[in-house]
Amino acid sequence: MVKSMTGLGLAGIVAAAGLGSGAGCFTSSSGGESGSSSGGGGSSSGASSSGGSSSGSSGGSSSGSSGSSSGANDGASEGSSASDAGGDAGNFDSCSVVTQAEASSAIGETVTAGVLGNATVEGGLACVFYGPSSPTPHDPNVAQTDSVRVVVVEGPDALTWYENYKSMVSPQAISGYGDQAYYDGYASLSVMKGDYYLRVDVEPADSAPSLTDEEQLAAAILPSL
Repeated sequence: MVKSMTGLGLAGIVAAAGLGSGAGCFTSSSGGESGSSSGGGGSSSGASSSGGSSSGSSGGSSSGSSGSSSGANDGASEGSSASDAGGDAGNFDSCSVVTQAEASSAIGETVTAGVLGNATVEGGLACVFYGPSSPTPHDPNVAQTDSVRVVVVEGPDALTWYENYKSMVSPQAISGYGDQAYYDGYASLSVMKGDYYLRVDVEPADSAPSLTDEEQLAAAILPSL
């Protein structure tokens, strides 16, 4: 699966592995989560359909459920701003542990405010920051160059996701971060600390991802976990 250990980047390996966009592998636990706040419009619309049904409560209820589901799916595809973060119970807001200034320092340029999207290789939500050369339109559900992606998975499944991604790459053990950590060899740093799985991916526009940059960002985030 791993084509090269140098300069491939997470965007390349996701494509090579057939992971695709947010609708691909390892997003089942987060498909509707990142859209929970921005998809609220769909839920409201569904409720209106239910309230407007005078011929039968069951029909209105079904319509309301459909509207809610549609709103969540639409929101998931768009991502939501850090200030709108929320989601279902147990869904960790990755933007709550990293700042725009920290992401900017790691990649060495000014970046946008963080937005939430589906994680591409593990469960949970990714907090994504974009540099000025990042391709547009921005899609937080897929890896893009000139960006910083931070994902935190919390709870009993965190170690499972950590080990699952580890089995898909050629991991290089990294010491000094959390309980255990590894570099995937081309794009990102994964760290386990207690019940938290942190993955950091710093991808400059015109150079290969830098482990040094990712270690810097991980060191800034870990005290919050």
